[in-house]
Amino acid sequence: MSEFDELQAVIRRHANERQGEERACEALINALYHALRAASGPGLPLNNVTLDFTVDPTNCLRPIPTGGFHAAWLRLGLCEVLVRVRRVEGAFQGEYGDGGSFRLETGGRDELIVLARRILRDVADTYAGAGREQVRRLN
Repeated sequence: MSEFDELQAVIRRHANERQGEERACEALINALYHALRAASGPGLPLNNVTLDFTVDPTNCLRPIPTGGFHAAWLRLGLCEVLVRVRRVEGAFQGEYGDGGSFRLETGGRDELIVLARRILRDVADTYAGAGREQVRRLN
């Protein structure tokens, strides 16, 4: 068997695992989208939240190997936040925005609401802090 054939066999052999992982990560991102819409509390949906799945800019291989990140842009009104998620030892590990990170064991509704609120706070802090940093650099 040539090295090329061996590569193809490995990719085929792990296809189901990769696809399952992709479905789980995309389901979590979709659930996070719904959590962001509900982050203001019951009966107060955030209507300016949209979801756009995208190719993770750091992935250098396609199909994405097992353990690779799956990504989406979450539009939060006037800004967009890149969210990246992967499975690590059965848990969801992710990154968002400008250095935010998270780890969710189950991806349950309560965990996602807490994460959604943290993302909103962190993004607001990033924009609030960015303005102050510019002023300091100018003075």
